[in-house]
This record gives sequence, C-alpha cells and structure tokens, in this order.
Amino acid sequence: MRSLPLPVALTVRLLPVAVLACAGWAYSTGPMSPPHDTENKAAPQSSAPRSPSAKVAAKTYAEPPVPCGTVTAKTVAALVPGAKAAGKELSATDAKVRRGCSWSALKGYDYRWLDVTFEVKGSDALAKQLFASAGEAAGADSGAKAQDIGDEARLTTELMKKDGQETREAVVAVRKGNVLVTVTFNGSDFESKGAPSADTMTGGAIQAARDAVAGLGSGKG
Repeated sequence: MRSLPLPVALTVRLLPVAVLACAGWAYSTGPMSPPHDTENKAAPQSSAPRSPSAKVAAKTYAEPPVPCGTVTAKTVAALVPGAKAAGKELSATDAKVRRGCSWSALKGYDYRWLDVTFEVKGSDALAKQLFASAGEAAGADSGAKAQDIGDEARLTTELMKKDGQETREAVVAVRKGNVLVTVTFNGSDFESKGAPSADTMTGGAIQAARDAVAGLGSGKG
C-alpha cells in the first residue's frame, strides 16, 4: 500500500482540538457554559433566618462519569474503525465538573473523529436553562431523531469544505438532569475529497449519544 501523507485538511480539522487541549479544555468559553458567576449568583438574602425545611435545588448528578467508559467498544469500532476502544481522555481544568474523551483514526483514506464531553451544572433547573439558551443561539434542530435521548436533546449537522476537501460533522447535545452532554462526530474521505453521508454521521452521533447518556446511570446527586 502506498504511503498516505497527512492531508492539509486533516491538519486544519485537528487544530481546534489541539487548541482546546492546550488551553486546558476551556469549557468556560464554550456555548454551553454560563458567565463565570452565573451559578454563584443567588437571590438577595433576606434578613430572616433560613427555614430548616428550605428545599435545596434538585441536582441529579454529583460529578461526571469516567468518560472513556461511556461509549461502548462496539460503537467505537463501528464509528471509528481502527481506533483504540479505550479512547483518550481530554484535559480538563476541573475533573469534578467537566470530563471528556475522544477517539480518532485514519483507516486507508477514511478519517473519523468522535468525542463525548460531560459538564455538570449546579442544578437541574440551571442546566435546563443553559441548554435552552444554547439551542436558541445555535438555531439547532430538535427533530424526532434526537428527542428520545436524555431529558431533551438536539441535533446539528454541517458540511465544511477546505482546500477542496469536504468534512461532514454531526453534533448531538443532550441534557440529562443537571448534566450537559455533547457528542461530536465528523469524517472525511481523502481519496474522493468528499465526506460521509449525512445519515451516516447523524446516525453515528446519535448512537454515541445514547451510549454516553446510558453511561451516566440513574444519578447520585
């Protein structure tokens, strides 16, 4: 088999991932994250003592799961042929709040990248609010394909072209309790300069999202 030089498009495609890793996986600037003090702001304090029976905001999950164990080996093999099932955990500034894992491989001329990230918010209500805000900003499609994942989910797809090479990406964003889950799946065919079909990428992203949400368990917050 003749050797395959790393395509320019692949280098460009991986650059954002490298930047995120070097920046300590800066979720604080991501679309799903609130301003730095959002979770710390509380209603004005009353001078009256707090009642012992006051309810604490519902929080389904205390921390993220071990991310590389959430997507099954079967799913990884189907979506990213040639990738190690163990995956690679992404760097995070606070593993008790944010964790993620990625899988990537170039098999022949076909390149695939999959990642899953989990971000725990202070309450279910806050996560719901942030999920809605991010969806409105992105103009995402919460179509039937993603509606039965988690408490709510949405799907976005994009076909990108750089230097004549196409890359198709599907992203599934899910809220489950107070956890925001994001699955990104993209791919390119460097022989044809084309990209996998929309059905291939959306179907793969949805399957990985189902695995990821199942990996959260029933909650322990």
